[in-house]
Amino acid sequence: MENEIREAVVKFESLLRQQLERQNRMEQAAPEKDFAGMKTITVGLIDGDGIGPIIMKQAERVLEKLLADDIASGRVVLKKIEGLTIENRLALGKAVPEDVLAAIKTCDVLLKGPTTTPKGGTLESANVTLRRELDLYANVRPVSVPEEGIDWIFFRENTEGEYALGSRGIELPGKFSMDFKVTTDAGTRRIAKAAFDYARANGKTNVAIVTKANIMKKTDGMFSRIAHEVAAEYPEIEADDWYIDIMTANLVNPAVRSKFQVFLLPNLYGDIITDEAAQIQGGVGTAGSANIGGQYAMFEAIHGSAPRKIEAGEGDYANPSSILKAAELMLRHIAMTDRADRLNAALALCLEQEKRVVVTGHRDGATCAAFTDYLLEKL
Repeated sequence: MENEIREAVVKFESLLRQQLERQNRMEQAAPEKDFAGMKTITVGLIDGDGIGPIIMKQAERVLEKLLADDIASGRVVLKKIEGLTIENRLALGKAVPEDVLAAIKTCDVLLKGPTTTPKGGTLESANVTLRRELDLYANVRPVSVPEEGIDWIFFRENTEGEYALGSRGIELPGKFSMDFKVTTDAGTRRIAKAAFDYARANGKTNVAIVTKANIMKKTDGMFSRIAHEVAAEYPEIEADDWYIDIMTANLVNPAVRSKFQVFLLPNLYGDIITDEAAQIQGGVGTAGSANIGGQYAMFEAIHGSAPRKIEAGEGDYANPSSILKAAELMLRHIAMTDRADRLNAALALCLEQEKRVVVTGHRDGATCAAFTDYLLEKL
């Protein structure tokens, strides 16, 4: 195995140097965009796979109504981005083809339907690639269940952890495989600052820092340490440490879960626990997701492309709530709070109060288009 070991050492050195370069780029990043002062905002619309085109068609209808004046004046441009389909990506062997990425980079923000990642093989997730290429470091997911006192928001680090090098590990055939987890100083500071800035701006008094620092002492230990260093700049906000295993239990414990407000987590833990939180809210089809960086931002449904629903001929019955909540998050990000508030109020009326048109995801419920018709009436 000596040759394999030497090859692994060379590969690992290359990975170390790449991550050091990434840390240096983060330290030298340009100032973040100020959407309130921008003359033109370009919104890229990406259909995705499976049920993606179905729910995105309805989201586009909603945006066209909410932003009609802005579109007419040229302040907002809705731009369709083609080619981010599983068929095209497999044919080219690219998670995000170069021409698609170039088109994406002409936009300021993206509203994106779910994309399929094949099991096995070497094709990376399109989402992971976009988060890395656009440096979308903060995955922000709100969850609300008012009747149970739940008002949570999760700040998941989006570009590091197990996902940074998750498809670039080392294997010694017949012996063992090893993947890598990455935590950087700059990457942790910026996600921690995003969480605490949100808490301060929205009157929150507590941030839960969720790791497994008792086991992953280098990476999670560093994440926890830096999070507390950032917390020291926000003396009015309490910062508590929690381990991921007990936090997953806390979210399903009615006696304590309403006490939590803002969550700050490394990448993998955030991926898992936000799906759990969305299920508590009513299912992954009810939750939107924001992926935010300094120059770009991407907003999407947190569920997958639902190939089984397409195979069953029930694609038209997909629930558009998640992509519509993602659209609300996008509107807030581009400083169009009044339009976001209108969408939020209409969704609350349709989903929680009147409930005149109900989507179940199956033929016993309304279609995606019928629900959107109902929503447009309320807008």
